[in-house]
Parts: sequence; structure tokens; C-alpha cells
Amino acid sequence: MLYKIVSFYIFLLVAFSCKSPEARRPVQQSSGTFIQESAQRNKALYDEEKEHIQKIIDADTTKDYIASDSGFWYYYNTKDSIVEPKPKLGDDVTFTYDVKELSGKTILSKEETGLQRYKVDQTNQDLISGIRDGIKLMQEGETITFIFPSYKAFGYYGIESKLGTNIPIKSTVTLKTIKQNQEN
Repeated sequence: MLYKIVSFYIFLLVAFSCKSPEARRPVQQSSGTFIQESAQRNKALYDEEKEHIQKIIDADTTKDYIASDSGFWYYYNTKDSIVEPKPKLGDDVTFTYDVKELSGKTILSKEETGLQRYKVDQTNQDLISGIRDGIKLMQEGETITFIFPSYKAFGYYGIESKLGTNIPIKSTVTLKTIKQNQEN
């Protein structure tokens, strides 16, 4: 009889110990509101910057500003009237640029940034996304002044001791050369 009871308990122990493992639950659960709140803050910041930039554009009647599909504005300082190819993926380009506040105060001069070499969309170069997008709109020899909202410029990080966070900028870019990739 004792043998049957021990056998029964061993059977129960084996049957209930074969349970599949359960995933551990986090101690704290977040609701995801931080991401939603961050998105709302960024939209409000962009709307505020866009309104400020639009006032600057409206006040400057001497230039013809163009709104890009990438979310920034620009005008030509020097435009090439002959249609030349624009930089494409993999092309090597050289250019100079500066960075200014919207008021015109220089943050980084062309001398400080120097002559830049860039392989279009293939180099992990320390360039802001606005300049990477803007170069693709240019022809060799052209100079364009871009107005970038902060998300296309230096965004949250800014430039240490030179430019604060979330500040829109102006940048004048001169495309010196385009060396086309042979695969294009």
C-alpha cells in the first residue's frame, strides 16, 4: 500500500513538473506615453520653427526661396543656367559650407569647415542631414543658401559652446566638383 501511495505522489510530481517555462514579466511596465509625448513636443517645435522661418522668408523679398521636399528652404546665390548632372548615389563631391544663425551670426566659417569631400549617401561623414540632402539639388559650381529647421541641422545636440539645442540654421554651400561614379 505504501508503494502505491509513493508511486502516486511521484506520478503527480512528474506530471506537474513538466510545465513549460513562462516568460518573466518586467517589474515596471511603461505605457508608451513618453514616445507619444516626445512626438508631440517635436511636432510643436517644428511648427514653431517653421513659422519663424516663414516670417524671415516673407520679410526677404529680394530672394526667391524654394521649399524642398525634404523639409527645408533654399535660394540660389549662384545658379548655373546650363543643365548639368546633379550628384547621385556614390558620386564623389567636393564642397565648402558655413553655418550661421538665422540672424546671420557666423557659427562655423568656410575656413573652419574647410574643403569637404563626400561620397553621396555612402559616407558616414559628420554632416548634418540637411547638407547631405541639399547637395543632391546642386550642380557643379553653384552656390545655394539653405535654411534648415533644427531637425535637419544639429537638432538636440547642437554644437558644443557654439550652438544650442534645437536651433534652426542657415548654411551657404558651394559645390566645387562632382566626380561621377562609373556605375551610375
